[in-house]
Amino acid sequence: MNLMHVILMAQPENGGGGLGAFLPLILIILVFYLFFIRPQMRKQKQLRKYRESLKKGDKVVTIGGIHGKIVEEQERTFTLEVEDGTSFRVEKSAIAMEGASEQLGERR
Repeated sequence: MNLMHVILMAQPENGGGGLGAFLPLILIILVFYLFFIRPQMRKQKQLRKYRESLKKGDKVVTIGGIHGKIVEEQERTFTLEVEDGTSFRVEKSAIAMEGASEQLGERR
C-alpha cells in the first residue's frame, strides 16, 4: 500500500462533515453558556444592583467577614463603623452579598 491509497481510505465515502462535524462542539458551547456563563452573569448583575442600593445606616458584611454599619458613602468607597465605634473605609467592591437576605429583611 502506498501513502496515497491510505489517505484515500481515511476519507469518508459520502463526502460528509460539514455541520455534522461541528454539532458536538456547538452543543458543548451551548451547555457552557447555559450552565456556567449565564448564571454567573446574573449573579454579578444582582451583586452590582445590591451594592448600588446600599445607603447610610445599612448593615453590611465585607468579603473579609467584617460586620459593620455604613456611616458615610463616597463615590467608590464606604466608611464603615464596627462594633466598638472604630470606623474605616472599604471599597464598594469589597461588600459581600452573603447575609444580604437577613439584612434586607431588617431594612424593610
